[in-house]
Amino acid sequence: MRFGVRRALIIALSRHEPGGTVRYSEIIPVQQALGISAGRVAEVLQEMGVLDDDRRPSFESWLDRKLDGLVPAIRADVEGWLRTMRDGGPRSRPRDIASVWNHMNQLRPALLGWSGRYGHLREVTRDDVLAVLGDLHGSRRANVLVALRSLFAFCKKNGTIFRNPAQGIRVGQHPYGIIQPLRQDEVDQAAEAAATPAARLVLVLAAMHAARRKAIRELLLDDVDLGNRRLTIGGRVRPIDELTRQILLEWLSYRNARWPCTANPHLLINQMSANGTGPVSTIYFAKTALRGQAATLERLRVDRQLQEALARGPDPCTWPRCSAPIPRQQSATRRTPGSCSSRRPKNMPPATPPSA
Repeated sequence: MRFGVRRALIIALSRHEPGGTVRYSEIIPVQQALGISAGRVAEVLQEMGVLDDDRRPSFESWLDRKLDGLVPAIRADVEGWLRTMRDGGPRSRPRDIASVWNHMNQLRPALLGWSGRYGHLREVTRDDVLAVLGDLHGSRRANVLVALRSLFAFCKKNGTIFRNPAQGIRVGQHPYGIIQPLRQDEVDQAAEAAATPAARLVLVLAAMHAARRKAIRELLLDDVDLGNRRLTIGGRVRPIDELTRQILLEWLSYRNARWPCTANPHLLINQMSANGTGPVSTIYFAKTALRGQAATLERLRVDRQLQEALARGPDPCTWPRCSAPIPRQQSATRRTPGSCSSRRPKNMPPATPPSA
């Protein structure tokens, strides 16, 4: 990669004059000819202060595709709503770009249908909204209704409609399933499938420390204190048990041997993130060995919390005052300092002892 970036820089800067800039579009032909990453070359040029990023933002292209087919008046209202969600407004904070994508994806079929009958959103009635929601159920209905409320509230605030046709329509309660504990054979199958140091590390963090995917992605090397047997997950300091310590030592030894010169401060890295300083991507966990297993990372995390709740008993603060006090049971997951769970994966392959 370093060799390829050097070649691309030589080509891109061959006609560069002092005080001039290099446009991003000039790097694309070099990328196609040499088969290297234009983003890495652009990072170096950005650090030098000579990069002119003339690319069109991807949001604009996405917006054109999603607004295609809408009548001009509806298109103007929807575009203003989406831009306000993305960039914020006088009295509104910018939303996450994923929320902008989800809201528009949910509403596009309804907006296309209304564009064939109406010329403006002020012509949409409550019956039209109910007709859209009539064929939807569960979370899909709730997501569409939330997006409609947001759109019509924005239009009414700006004075482009007279009344909100989605006002007063209840979303309803979301039916949550009952958490069921995992069977021991399901936990053992997940432990057997975790054949790599990275997969074993992710499995232990989820099954024994109830760590979410986001927390695992954001773990830094500074969060691991092997000398004092402390691990900071999501801002909370936790003790490191012996199994977690072995898995951490195995992963750190593999990490140092595989990427000895990486500057990435995150604990968990892969081939792509080792060349930068950011965390692994969100789809990294979808490609792990636990994919397709009954004991997924989320189920392992919830099962860890369920076992703790069953071992400690109900919270006395949630019971009526007139009831007798409930004796506090000793946690089965904290019998000894440093132990994290009584349901440890039995068949996990032993960790490779770190080399000297």
